[in-house]
Amino acid sequence: MSVRDWSIQEIARLAGTTSRTLRHYDDIGLLRPSRVAHNGYRHYDECALVRLQRILLLRELGLGLPQIAEVLNPATARQSEESALETHLALLREEQNRLARQIASVENTINALKGGEELMAENMFDGFDHTQYKEEVEQRWGRKAYADSDRWWRGMSDAERAEWQQRVSDLGRDWIAAAESGIDPASAEAQDIARRHVEWLTGIAGTPAAVPGGDVKAYVIGLGDMYVADPRFGANYATSAGGTQGAEFVRDALRVYADGNL
Repeated sequence: MSVRDWSIQEIARLAGTTSRTLRHYDDIGLLRPSRVAHNGYRHYDECALVRLQRILLLRELGLGLPQIAEVLNPATARQSEESALETHLALLREEQNRLARQIASVENTINALKGGEELMAENMFDGFDHTQYKEEVEQRWGRKAYADSDRWWRGMSDAERAEWQQRVSDLGRDWIAAAESGIDPASAEAQDIARRHVEWLTGIAGTPAAVPGGDVKAYVIGLGDMYVADPRFGANYATSAGGTQGAEFVRDALRVYADGNL
């Protein structure tokens, strides 16, 4: 019985990454193909797919490639692949539950407004908590990053928060429209949205993009990758076609902008 494997192009498409990235992973010994065909194309079996999934999950947590290599090194690994994935699955289910609570909260508010009913304040903010990412932010960028961003957010007036949220909403709307229009991520229109996106990022206190001397290019490219890998963020750019098409468009446009301007 033959063992199923996938070509590098298939894996790049399924994982929302690029063949160039996969070749780089091979070059640095992070993800070896299970075989190389006579035409030189790399192919990956199920074991390689599991390893790639773990790499992407660790990238999502903000680890650099050298750190990921250390985590995946059998000599230093503290968890089996199954155990590590189970831990991440538990975190994803927690996030799924929080999103379900948010959806129910917003639906209840809409129904109350439509029916002319009195709003129940104690039910309107279930699932909303700007501190929920505290641990994640601190793991990625340090405690100071979270403290600075928290202070920045709490220091805003209601009008400033509303303006900031409108800016986020406008960016999301324009990204989705651009992705659905079929334009090239490197086009002038897409690059203008990318510029606005980076300007927005540099205004968020505590992030590497707002710190003098920070590696803005690496931060922007890393966020683009995360938009594709993390469904929490990818949902902000979901197109009518579904899947990660919108997030992939944002990732590609941000990478072009970062390579040319940062």
